[in-house]
Amino acid sequence: MNGFKTTMLLAALTALFMALGFTIGGRGGMVIALLVAVGMNLFTYWNADRIVLSMHGAKQVDGASAPEFHGLVADLARRAGLPMPKVYVIDSPHPNAFATGRNPEHAAVAATTGLLNMLTRDEIAGVMAHELAHVRNRDTLIMTMVATIAGAISMLANFGLFFRGNDNRGALLATVLAVIVAPFAAMIVQMAISRTREYGADRGGAEISGNPRALASALAKLARGAAAVPNPVAERVPAAAQLYIVPGLSRGGDSLFSTHPDTGNRIAALEEIALAMGQSAPRDALTAPRSALAADAAAARPSALGRRPAPRRSTSALDPNRRG
Repeated sequence: MNGFKTTMLLAALTALFMALGFTIGGRGGMVIALLVAVGMNLFTYWNADRIVLSMHGAKQVDGASAPEFHGLVADLARRAGLPMPKVYVIDSPHPNAFATGRNPEHAAVAATTGLLNMLTRDEIAGVMAHELAHVRNRDTLIMTMVATIAGAISMLANFGLFFRGNDNRGALLATVLAVIVAPFAAMIVQMAISRTREYGADRGGAEISGNPRALASALAKLARGAAAVPNPVAERVPAAAQLYIVPGLSRGGDSLFSTHPDTGNRIAALEEIALAMGQSAPRDALTAPRSALAADAAAARPSALGRRPAPRRSTSALDPNRRG
């Protein structure tokens, strides 16, 4: 059902894009706009991961620079039946994570140092399992395509008056309506697809990690933390909000104006999954001291990448902004 809904929403977004092109430039405008969109999608298809990771200043880590975090992702990827993705850490106090890449063979997952310092190992496992579920479901490509088409619609709408400003009154009115309505409709479709996919990734993450309550606990912590700590990337590029496991700010409820489902609803759904799995209490699988992964956050600072981290005092390992 989610696949059908996504297909219908993508079709609606494409039809909206073509209609806007026709409104602005007739049949010729429709064809030109469609060619531009195809070009943008092809470029994004091959370069989406590099664009997104560069935007966030993400730094790749491996078993030497971040052994606990990298090892955890490797274990989860094996459970999910996925190739090992590239693993990145973003030096930012804003607690969040995302996945990117055109397919499972070219996937990457990233988490901020704020997230690694805030959550327990079980909770981090739940979050990264959620991101791997996005990869397995090929959500990363779908969301990139939607963002690209939505961006193209907004671009055309912004230039609509310039293209048709000297035309007759009826055409001018149609263009004004396109300028106002098209970006708004594109935003709604984009957000609707994002919300649909988040529920599916929550379920997939619970299955991969085997610990839905740990993911639920992580969502509660991250929702509070992400709302309290600014995210400069999302402020510069609002469309980036759909990438994250939780939004920076929540409007409450599953409204059409939210990029993500309501966190409370997601937690309730995960609790139902836990009960269906026969879990009466949180599992202790994958449990390890919190400081181990927080130490990886410290090791993943730009200055430490590419070399094995030096021994750290336990008092500083929890803080990614301090050197041990």
